[in-house]
Amino acid sequence: MFTYTRRAHYHETDKMGIVHHSNYIKWMEEARTALMDHIGFTLRRMDELGVASPVVSLSVDYKRPVEFSDVVELRLSVKKYNGVVLEFDYEFFNSSKNEVCTKASSKHCFLMDGRPVNLRQAMPELHACFIEGTKEES
Repeated sequence: MFTYTRRAHYHETDKMGIVHHSNYIKWMEEARTALMDHIGFTLRRMDELGVASPVVSLSVDYKRPVEFSDVVELRLSVKKYNGVVLEFDYEFFNSSKNEVCTKASSKHCFLMDGRPVNLRQAMPELHACFIEGTKEES
């Protein structure tokens, strides 16, 4: 499991003082970007090599609100990776309130030149980073 920690900013809240639901998806992307940095293969490097990893599907289950200045730990784990598909599970833990506030998942594929690709064959170095970097996630 990889943990990405952030504080809810005032501009992320709505009229009710609660973090707007759309920000959770942005936070998921921040956590994925931090994970890529952690495993040693940044998104910038993927872009430079012509590899894209678009979101294929998302699911978000909002359990408890997050408010301005709350500290949230996004606990990110790899649910599935096979070189073609990458799936993440997320648990948003509100450290300020000591509670799980949100659970989510995202599914991604890999593209080169706009076409699906198997990283195991097309990018063995990136595939190895995913395998090695996600071992501790299992």
